[in-house]
Amino acid sequence: MKEDKLEIILSPLAGVTDRAFRSICHDYDMDYAYTEMVSAKGRLYLDKNSKELLEKYPGEMNLGVQIFGSEPDIMADVINKVVNNKGLFDSIDINMGCPAPKIVKNGEGSALMKNPELVKRIIYTIAEATDLPVSAKFRLGFDENSVNYLEIGKICEDYGASKVTLHARTRKQMYSGKADWDAIKLLNESLKIPVVGNGDIFTPEDAISMVEKTGVKSIAIGRGAMGNPFLFKQIKQYLETGSYDQIHIDEIIDTIFKHYYLLLEYKGDRIAINEMRKHIAWYLKGFKGSNTLKNQINTTKDKQEVFELLNRFREEYKRNEQA
Repeated sequence: MKEDKLEIILSPLAGVTDRAFRSICHDYDMDYAYTEMVSAKGRLYLDKNSKELLEKYPGEMNLGVQIFGSEPDIMADVINKVVNNKGLFDSIDINMGCPAPKIVKNGEGSALMKNPELVKRIIYTIAEATDLPVSAKFRLGFDENSVNYLEIGKICEDYGASKVTLHARTRKQMYSGKADWDAIKLLNESLKIPVVGNGDIFTPEDAISMVEKTGVKSIAIGRGAMGNPFLFKQIKQYLETGSYDQIHIDEIIDTIFKHYYLLLEYKGDRIAINEMRKHIAWYLKGFKGSNTLKNQINTTKDKQEVFELLNRFREEYKRNEQA
């Protein structure tokens, strides 16, 4: 199943796609990534959390910064002060798709889709403020009664964006229901700039199906990569050969260890163990005994005990596999 080269992007996910996880995904042939979404206002006022979101791992390349906000001048000011001429990022993405209530109530994220005139000002102002490529990620619309992704896509194209990503659900859907890949196809056919397809890519087969159905040359994977950074490499294997390697328990546990060590280095013991709990649950989802392991890990704050529990889980799984 040989195709033109497909760009496979890691979607920005708050609380997930930090520099430790991006490093793991790069190890498995991810092509491009974005920071977790960064608040323009938060960064402008030197919010510590926003600063941490901009941190890169040593030697990190092919990274865009994703900004959210609703005030064009503030967003442009942040880009001037934090992004331009720093050599840190390769592009700027505008978040117009986040469905989280606390973001939407401030008129940010997917709420921007209700205000096309504001979208025009944001895209234009940011494109004028930087020499870096500017893109935007958005949804089908705010709800089923206000589906306007074609209008928003055309605005992005006309006002300075170099590409757009469509998560083919409405804000109201959040992450429920099925992504509308027909909409991705229609947007891709409607715009001259590249369209990145996003939504419901959980397997290599899903990735190829999206490409074949929509005609996009780039796909973005979000939830499908949670606990499964191996997916990027599997998709590329599937494109090249029509098959792909299954991931063995040894590789999964070894990857968990590497991920944990990176978090320890970047964030320290206390934060690392808190964050790894969710990652371990995602890595081992569906494995027999993983719920018991998750409960054990959730009740300890000792990293050595976590390592021992993981190694025990590995050995027990392999014994059962051979039985």
